[in-house]
Amino acid sequence: MRKKIVSVIGGRHCNAEVEQLAHSLGLKLAKVVDILISGGLQGTMKAVCSGFKVKGGLTIGIIPSYDKKDANEFVDIVIPTGLGLARNVLVVKAADLVIALPGEAGTLSEIAYCLQFGIPIISLGSWDVRGVIKANTVDDVITQAKKILGEK
Repeated sequence: MRKKIVSVIGGRHCNAEVEQLAHSLGLKLAKVVDILISGGLQGTMKAVCSGFKVKGGLTIGIIPSYDKKDANEFVDIVIPTGLGLARNVLVVKAADLVIALPGEAGTLSEIAYCLQFGIPIISLGSWDVRGVIKANTVDDVITQAKKILGEK
């Protein structure tokens, strides 16, 4: 059986509220999926990876540069692409499910890729786009993720 993989997308910069939300999401996702993928940098990506790691989860960072040192310290496996923002397609295509937290245009581009490729995507305070599943809380995200992926 294949491992269940989720990608979490969101801003490279985030406020304390979004950072806490991302960390909490990481903690709870570790009970639902096997592997967490992110863009591997700071902000939302770092916070969700830190929460996932607390529960012993495996994290992968698909980073835009060639330098593995650019990844945050909570990334177990660093995939340096040298592709810049074009790496966003890899972040979402590697996942069975994508969860969007608040972010800017890069996050929006990843949401668009999900919709184009038919990858299920849940938004928790991110862009309001037709075709994206909305969640109001981390627990809502987990409930939706279980429906989409099945139980771990």
